Amino acid sequence: MGFTHMDANGNAIMVDVGGKAITQRMAVATGRIGMSEECFLAVQNGTAQKGDVLGVAQVAGIMATKKTSELIPLCHLLNLTKSQIHFRLCEAEHAVEVTCTVACEGKTGVEMEALTGATVALLTVYDMCKAIDKGMVISNVHLVEKHGGKSGDFVNFNCKKGENE
Repeated sequence: MGFTHMDANGNAIMVDVGGKAITQRMAVATGRIGMSEECFLAVQNGTAQKGDVLGVAQVAGIMATKKTSELIPLCHLLNLTKSQIHFRLCEAEHAVEVTCTVACEGKTGVEMEALTGATVALLTVYDMCKAIDKGMVISNVHLVEKHGGKSGDFVNFNCKKGENE
């Protein structure tokens, strides 16, 4: 199978989805950011100098899902019907996990939108907390599942049970 984003001459192209059927599409992506105890407590208690870290990161992640086609050159512009960002505080590890769920009715999938939303939410946490902890580590950003489209459903069984849920 050849690359779908290249023509016969090796030039980059955006895949033509014109002939594809409109179907329900959904994708979930997740990731985490580890930080110092001091930083984690500021996020948890809402005492970070820049304000409500998770509230701002939630809005940033949602906005990012809607702007994915402007950031990833060959992504199609999609009319999203759902974009949600949820956080889970992992006190024992001093980490914040994010889950981004995106859906649309369209001709192409929303995996990139979910991954972009999760990543930008984590980057926003970093930006808002870097004065407290420049050593934060963003990790394990990945697709958890996707549904719809010609390739069917995908569930990432490489994820450890209970991780990033």
